[in-house]
Amino acid sequence: MSWLKNWTWPTRLRDKGIIGMNRRNIRYIGRYNSRRLYPLVDDKLKTKLLAQQYGITTPELIGTVTTQFGVKHIGAMLTGHAGFVIKPAKGSGGKGILVIEKVEDNAFIKPSGAKLSLTDIERHVSNILSGLYSLGGSPDVAVIETLINFDESLMDYTYEGVPDIRVIVFKGYPVMAMMRLSTAASDGKANLHQGAVGVGLNIATGAALRAVQFDRPCFSHPDTGHDLASLVVPQWETLLNLAAGCYEMTGLGYLGTDMVLDRKYGPMLLELNARPGLAIQMTNGEGLRRRLDLIERQPDGVPAKQRVAFAQHHFARQSELVDSESVETSDTSSTGA
Repeated sequence: MSWLKNWTWPTRLRDKGIIGMNRRNIRYIGRYNSRRLYPLVDDKLKTKLLAQQYGITTPELIGTVTTQFGVKHIGAMLTGHAGFVIKPAKGSGGKGILVIEKVEDNAFIKPSGAKLSLTDIERHVSNILSGLYSLGGSPDVAVIETLINFDESLMDYTYEGVPDIRVIVFKGYPVMAMMRLSTAASDGKANLHQGAVGVGLNIATGAALRAVQFDRPCFSHPDTGHDLASLVVPQWETLLNLAAGCYEMTGLGYLGTDMVLDRKYGPMLLELNARPGLAIQMTNGEGLRRRLDLIERQPDGVPAKQRVAFAQHHFARQSELVDSESVETSDTSSTGA
């Protein structure tokens, strides 16, 4: 646990290039994100419609519910859809997102196996409309999307949930990335605060660098037992170009892009965040500051593909993860067995 010593004192955090909330808010968000553009990302429905204009793939929209009167028609809207996701347009932190994996005998079944009735679904949509999950409690819109069939190669790295990839994009350059893997502790949600595993990713290749759960290092998924050192995100360059293109799409200079990998459609944009959190530094074991400083020195007007290539070249890293077989071998040799 000697690595903990490197994260103890504020001076050491600064030496590692760790940025805090104040610097993020003043130096990057305040300077590069115009407040008039926030509605483009704070409202998931606006983000989805904007992405369609720019040719950025998102999950298919089944429909929206905007009034309490419309709640009674939700059953007809969902007819014929084996799985779907209901989310508040203005929700944050994953609150209010309901995932239905399949429908059997008029029962709506969640990834955990829990069964809901149509009345339960209607009540949830009604709560969304009333602003129960929205920023500031304002009236909201319920957005219903098709279920993501995530890439089979990632199946062993997650538990009852869709793994997503967060990429921090600064002035159109992808600067740091992580994958969030749902666990039993996180109730199938890709939320680090609730116990999801955060895996730092090599910007050059999409391979796992290091992993943490509850801010502690981990080397295998706590529920599936699968070794995390072998994780590599498929179609990585396509995903990075998608993330980089969100700069032109929104005009926001500092943003977090949340993506998923669909087995049929490939990388897809889930949502954007104009105020992305800083836990990505912990999952990567490195601060953002040096990377952001380098990007600030680059000229404007560089095409997205060149920005991605620049990031892949300058931000490549070696993995800190060790295959579990290597660990077992070294443990065995050290005990003389």
